Amino acid sequence: MFRLFLLLCVSNMVLGQDANKTVASVISHLNRVKNYTVDAKIKSDIPLIKILPVKAKIEFKQPDEIKMKTQGIAILPKKGFTDLAIMLKNKASYSAIFTGYEVIQKIKTESITLLPSNDAGEIVLAKIWVDTDEALILKSQITTRTNGTVVADYTYGKQKEFGLPDELTFSVDVKKFKIPKGVVIDINRSASLENPKNVSKTGKINILFSNYIINAL
Repeated sequence: MFRLFLLLCVSNMVLGQDANKTVASVISHLNRVKNYTVDAKIKSDIPLIKILPVKAKIEFKQPDEIKMKTQGIAILPKKGFTDLAIMLKNKASYSAIFTGYEVIQKIKTESITLLPSNDAGEIVLAKIWVDTDEALILKSQITTRTNGTVVADYTYGKQKEFGLPDELTFSVDVKKFKIPKGVVIDINRSASLENPKNVSKTGKINILFSNYIINAL
């Protein structure tokens, strides 16, 4: 019994070390970027919300300074595309656990679950799927107390050496999604969401990035 317990403890330690090593490689990759600017086209497909695609200019500077200027109203998840990177870099804010392998975009990835250290924080649970050969996150899932679960799929191109995607697609929980002021909505949205037989439970937000300028400052 003692030997079995010892083996289980050693196994859990190894899994934890592997998860931390994978996360560390992702962080090292992201830290190559000191700053960047990029053009973005944001297209939202949220049931019962009417909004046109918008163009935006995004500026980022380490460690977590981000500015976005848009030509119109942009709908983005409250936990947007920079929040995960900020969380990962704050190693004291979570414990990383290896939870298996999964094929994402035809690539074998490591699945890592991130358990927040603060039980009362906004983020309840986070999960990432990492291409360990490239140290890239191909998919993420963040569950929050007030905005439900947001899943993001990452597509990389010319800037993958910096861990910056060419495209991001968010899947959001429609019922918990917060509507920005100024967005035109269907007057029957609330009633429809209470009786969601004919309403999709998931909305999509797609962001296409172009014209990256990296580490120019």
